[in-house]
Amino acid sequence: MLNDEKTQVSNECADCPIRHRAVCARCESDELEQLEEIKYYRNFEAGQTIIWSGDRMDFVGSVVSGIATLTQTMEDGRTQMVGLLLPSDFVGRPGRDGSPYDVVATTDLVMCCFRKRPFEDMMSRTPHIAHRLLEMTLDELDAAREWMLVLGRKTAREKIASLLTIIARRDASLNLRPTHDALVFDLPLTREAMADYLGLTLETVSRQISALKRDGVIELEGKRHVTIPDFSRLLDEAGDDSDGGMLA
Repeated sequence: MLNDEKTQVSNECADCPIRHRAVCARCESDELEQLEEIKYYRNFEAGQTIIWSGDRMDFVGSVVSGIATLTQTMEDGRTQMVGLLLPSDFVGRPGRDGSPYDVVATTDLVMCCFRKRPFEDMMSRTPHIAHRLLEMTLDELDAAREWMLVLGRKTAREKIASLLTIIARRDASLNLRPTHDALVFDLPLTREAMADYLGLTLETVSRQISALKRDGVIELEGKRHVTIPDFSRLLDEAGDDSDGGMLA
């Protein structure tokens, strides 16, 4: 599940919980052996900065467990959360020395890191890695375009439903569960973080979550433990607005 508890992660690729979604998903056994030689794990505590914007990066890697935010800071000091990193998402860009964003662990987080230069060298001779990274980059581009719609055209209720949809889908994918069954997960973001990411006030986020619960779209135990009885209904809630916005 996506949660904020410390997670014990196996050092063996075969037992990795994100193996089927990560940048190494297409790798053969000999390629995994090469990755083993350049990989290491890093643990970050909630609130810890993983990468500062503009800093030189000597690694790339995948989020194994936990969640992080991508944040940009303007010249006057204002900040804006511009993205989320969920388990299996890739951090860093081969061929670039630094990051354009601050990357901050929102929960306790584990990363599978690869030394950057050897990873770049391996990409040039390993089509499986280069192709998978291209797929992930295109998926990220699609997600960014959809998120522009969420922020620009959707109502507050639809924004909350869209974010829950994204998290529920990722959790189901990581745990190889179908979305036609009831989905259960721990919400990895505080309501304050959700408000920041969605461009809403804390009061609006709380009000809309309560409304979704009251209407039976979600079930909530405490503030974080979410059950979605009918995923198709949640998709409907994340759908068209009065101006004809498309389903996220």
